[in-house]
Amino acid sequence: MNVLTRADIMAMADYEAVRREKRREIAQIKKNRRVEVGPFATFYFESRATMWHQVHEMLFIEKGGEAQIADELAAYNPLIPNGRELIATVMIEIDDDRRRRTVLGRLGGFEETMFLRFGGEEIAGVPEDDIDRTTADGKASSVQFVHFPFTDAQAAAFKAGGGEAIVGVGHPNYAHMAVMSGPVQAALAGDLK
Repeated sequence: MNVLTRADIMAMADYEAVRREKRREIAQIKKNRRVEVGPFATFYFESRATMWHQVHEMLFIEKGGEAQIADELAAYNPLIPNGRELIATVMIEIDDDRRRRTVLGRLGGFEETMFLRFGGEEIAGVPEDDIDRTTADGKASSVQFVHFPFTDAQAAAFKAGGGEAIVGVGHPNYAHMAVMSGPVQAALAGDLK
């Protein structure tokens, strides 16, 4: 497994000294791991590096010390690809609170409708099962976590490239797709072993 352990966590004083540089580094990495799908949804494909940064940022901001580390590792390790999947944090990004509530109120089950298509293959997204991301009244969460599990053959085909890779949402109230750019597809292919 490619998970983070306690040994990967820097002392916060050491992290503070390199934080600005680490933030620049992660911004460069994230640039080729982001896909906008439709007017509101953005897929941020995660990696070990993005999760390392997220854990450190949470520890730095919340200042929970040693007691917080195990919780952050437990929360973010499931979002590190295991070599046979891609994992995305999907954000519904609407600045206006009222409009965001209205849109999310129409997107119940959104997390069950994401997909990845390439080379004649379609991989259905599998939502992270830590909590229900749709409320009982049908309101979707503005943050979703979705896994795209690959077979060996699908991983080999995706890594080989040579065609369009499309990420999309098939929800009846939000049916949108986007073609991954070449740099995004290449970066994500690196997650597959």
